[in-house]
Order: sequence, then C-alpha cells, then structure tokens
Amino acid sequence: MPELPEVETVRRGLAPSMEGAVLKELELRRSDLRFPFPADFARTVSGRGITSLSRRAKYLLIDLDDGMTIVSHLGMSGSFRVEAGASADALGTFHHPRSKDEKHDHVVFHLTGAGDDARVIYNDPRRFGFMDIVKRTDMVSHPFFRDLGPEPTGNELGADYLAKRFAGKAQPLKSALLDQKNIAGLGNIYVCEALWRSHLSPLRAAGTLVTDSGKPSEALQRLVVAIREVIADAIAAGGSSLRDHIQTDGSLGYFQHSFSVYDREAQPCSTPGCSGTVGRIVQAGRSSFYCAACQG
Repeated sequence: MPELPEVETVRRGLAPSMEGAVLKELELRRSDLRFPFPADFARTVSGRGITSLSRRAKYLLIDLDDGMTIVSHLGMSGSFRVEAGASADALGTFHHPRSKDEKHDHVVFHLTGAGDDARVIYNDPRRFGFMDIVKRTDMVSHPFFRDLGPEPTGNELGADYLAKRFAGKAQPLKSALLDQKNIAGLGNIYVCEALWRSHLSPLRAAGTLVTDSGKPSEALQRLVVAIREVIADAIAAGGSSLRDHIQTDGSLGYFQHSFSVYDREAQPCSTPGCSGTVGRIVQAGRSSFYCAACQG
C-alpha cells in the first residue's frame, strides 16, 4: 500500500495541473471503488474551482472553492496520471509494470485553466482505493481523520509526546508505531527503516523507551529523529515506487534502492562495522525486517 511519502509525491505531481484549475467535469466510469461513490458526487463537484491540494496521513485532499474537499485514498494499486491536451504523452517510461488498461481508468477529472485543458485519470486495477467528499470545516470530526495522531513531519511529533503515548505499554514497538492514533501516516516500510536507523528492535516493548519518571529515554529521542529523517529522505527521493505506485508524470521514486533493511532478508546489515544479517519476522500479519545484531 502506498505510504505517506508516496501520497506526498502524488500530491506534488498533481498540484501544477490541478491547483487553480476548474474541474469542468468529474467523470465516473463505475458506481464504486472499495466503497460506492457519494450520492450526486459528480454533479456536486463539477464546475468547481480547485483551490489547493494537500495531504493528511495517507489521504490526498483536493480542496474546492465552495469549502468542500474531495478525499482520495489510493488503496493497494491506485495511481493518478496527467494527460495534457487529452494525449497520453505524459505517461513516461515505467521501471515496474503497471496497468495501462483503460478498463481500470475509473475516474477522470476534466480540467480547464489558463493553459491547455488536461485530464487527470485515476486508475485502480484492484479497486481498493476510494473517494469521498467532506466539508473542510467538518474534517476534524470526520471518522477518517478524528482519531489520527500527529504527522511524522509536523512539529507536534516529539519525544515528549510519544513518551506519554508509550508509557506503561507492553505493546511491541513496531505495532505502536503503526498505530495511526499515535502517528498518522507511518506504514510498514518506513517503520522498519526508522527502527534500523535508531538501532531499536521491532519486538521491544514500547513502554521501555520511557523512563520511570515518564520522560523520553535517549533511545526514544533517537527514534523520533530517525522517523523524521527517513520520511524526509523518502519524500525527497520521490517515494518508494513499490509494485503499482508511480509518480504522476509516469516516473518512479528511487528510495527503494536506499532501503537498509526492508525487503532485504538474508542480506548483510548496512550498519558500518556490523557483521549481522537482515532477518524477517511476522508481527500482526506484517513482515518486519531488522538486524538482530545491532537492533537490540
């Protein structure tokens, strides 16, 4: 599933074509994705101006000039592409196979603006993604967003905050970091990478990173820095481009070539001076990759 850096990459790729444009028509080529589209969805948003694109956790947010926001989740295989002048020239060259079958083009944003008209097309072979429309002022209380923790890139995420969340918790650290109520948008890939960077085991109890007085330990402070750095590095590299994920211009991110532990089972650990080997275990149905030698 695309994680926060992938969704941020999509947002940045779509912004030049969508921000400031008018959504002349929203074309729905089926009645649902993972869930049915909202009633009168196409009619409600067609003709509206797009004021901005933003992101919350793994949700792409398309703000309209009437105070409504289109909420899009990519699911497992969703992707967007931009076709300028209704041509397919913007597709580019793909390093990994993805669907180019038009039968998976389920939603088309027909845009008009100062330049050439464009189409933004949402393609989703597995249809695990979804779209909804929410009043922007209601987003804080909306079921999608009301329980989300702070962004890993925001000022709210700090060692003191996590110390309060983790205090007394016997829950494995990996599971605690994947809990969206603790941190919004962190997924399996970048949790594995952050734990490796901070030399912490995914099996360690979250509460052990908090001192008896409730303060963050040095290890927890190190973890917060690692989370920020790995997300920033992944965004700068354009996302990880695993399986079906692509950038909107058709190019792929390259952070996957910088993975230190994720999907590197049985390979040597990248920590300087470490003679360990990357192992793989399963926690709550998800693969955890880590080096037992340097992630104590």
